[in-house]
Amino acid sequence: MIYGLIGEKLGHSYSKFIHEKMVDDKYYLIPLSHDEFDQFMRNKEFAGINVTIPYKEKVIAYLDELDTLAKEIGAVNTVVNNNGRLIGYNTDFYGLLYLFTSNQIVVKGKKCLILGNGGTSKTAQAVLETLGAGEILKVSRRPEGDNTISYEECYKNHKNAQVIVNTTPVGMYPNIDNSPLDLTPFTLCQSVVDVIFNPIQTKLTKQAKSLGIKSVTGLVMLVAQAKQAEEYFRGIKLEDAIIHKITEELLNQII
Repeated sequence: MIYGLIGEKLGHSYSKFIHEKMVDDKYYLIPLSHDEFDQFMRNKEFAGINVTIPYKEKVIAYLDELDTLAKEIGAVNTVVNNNGRLIGYNTDFYGLLYLFTSNQIVVKGKKCLILGNGGTSKTAQAVLETLGAGEILKVSRRPEGDNTISYEECYKNHKNAQVIVNTTPVGMYPNIDNSPLDLTPFTLCQSVVDVIFNPIQTKLTKQAKSLGIKSVTGLVMLVAQAKQAEEYFRGIKLEDAIIHKITEELLNQII
């Protein structure tokens, strides 16, 4: 029974390096088409898996039990196989919360924009609510539901946003010359958080830096969520210090 990561495209992933440094055991990258995903989940031939785009919401239909937090968020990125019973968790919440707090990004009372409306955007909303955001709006190319607006409306009526969180894959390797938003009109913006971790600096965060806006990308989030995932996989407790240790080792590999 294996541990690994499932998703549609995994060529950009650092998860194998992170998990094998964290715990001395094999960790596999398992790219799956939609048809392969269905068969993989039905076969249950794994001890524990992490889940990435585009399966964080689709995987819920295959689970026997949802952790309370995962149920509230409506997205799962970690699944534990407990003797054939599949239990879903959301460790992205811990990872993103850690990214905000370890970088001293202040959210309380502020107007926040979340770019995207997929599984990670739900996690971002939960984190922003936990940190006491004053107002939260999602921005999507296909706006649906409450508090979700188009990019056109965003540029027109919400240039006073103070915190912007990108949960879309726009700007991810190999499409590193793309950006989901032009930050120039957002003159009150104080912080930009991009959950993308490859490249280390995205076009969005580079622009933020050039405008004097505090910006971070998602490498620390990736390592932090992996720490909690391993704790669920193996029933162990790991110290937070391992997050910084492995992030530094990974940066040395990348740069």
